[in-house]
Amino acid sequence: MAGQPVELTLRLARYLVESKIRRRRRFPLTMILEPLEKCNLTCEGCGRIREYAPVIDRMMTVGECLTAVEECGAPVVSIAGGEPLMHPDIDRIVEGIVRQRRFVYLCTNGLLMKGALTSLSPSPYLAFVVHLDGLRETHDKSVGRRGVYDVAVAAIRMARRAGFRVCTNTTLYNGVQPGEFQALFAMLTRMGVEGIMVSPAFWFEDVGAKDIFLARQQAIEFFQAILEGCRNGTRFYNNPLYLDFLQGKRRYQCTPWSVPTRTPLGWRQPCYLIADQHAGTFAELMRGTPWRNYGFGRDPRCASCMMHCGYEGSAILEALEKPAAAWEMAKRALFSSK
Repeated sequence: MAGQPVELTLRLARYLVESKIRRRRRFPLTMILEPLEKCNLTCEGCGRIREYAPVIDRMMTVGECLTAVEECGAPVVSIAGGEPLMHPDIDRIVEGIVRQRRFVYLCTNGLLMKGALTSLSPSPYLAFVVHLDGLRETHDKSVGRRGVYDVAVAAIRMARRAGFRVCTNTTLYNGVQPGEFQALFAMLTRMGVEGIMVSPAFWFEDVGAKDIFLARQQAIEFFQAILEGCRNGTRFYNNPLYLDFLQGKRRYQCTPWSVPTRTPLGWRQPCYLIADQHAGTFAELMRGTPWRNYGFGRDPRCASCMMHCGYEGSAILEALEKPAAAWEMAKRALFSSK
């Protein structure tokens, strides 16, 4: 079981109950903040550096970032990009969100982490999320540069020694054997990461190498093989009901509004993965997006998507509405050996 902070668990529980009491039909669980789209890598499966190429040098100011976070109101903020550590004021952005007593998950490829460990301070509200898509050869091929895997793993060790919370994020692509991911997850657990986040890759239209993506049924069979073979004690950070969904054991409809995304161009409509347009305000995003037009069986672009930004919220909302699901989630989160 992952070492998720108790305060985070209690904060989320309180937030969910309050939202239900207030009869909020749609509300954010996690906000994704992308203060810039520029990156120091060209990962083969990334749609961001291609989609935002015309405005790749545009950045959000510290004030814009903090205003967007307050506007959204989600208790958890995932700072992504691009490579967010390339933002010259990333320390001020992080510190400002932490002062709001929101939990920050700072995503990074690890290349600039050594410097960030001196400009940021360990906090129960801050965790680095290091991107690792496989062991050395696989990961370096995925990101298009040799040596990145070794730098990222070393950065994880440095951050842990310095007292920082560290998680990892692994996107699963076609062509990698399940045993490699099992070995990766076992190694990360031994290294003391707080938790491992997993998700199948999204089929970005702008990415040329279409054969790297998994179709929906392929992804289900792949996750069955991976998760069933993981050793006891593997620290997955994902909701256990979402892990069931990845293995085809539960069925959910996407809830894209549960994880809204703010970029330098505005709020992505409808979601982190698809941007038919950008809204100027969070209220405009929530009220002006035709949510029923998106999701599996509704939009062909969503046919293969099983990503956590669309479905992990669905699992949490099931637990909020169904006591049996809530008990199952709590039982497995507290007592499961993997």
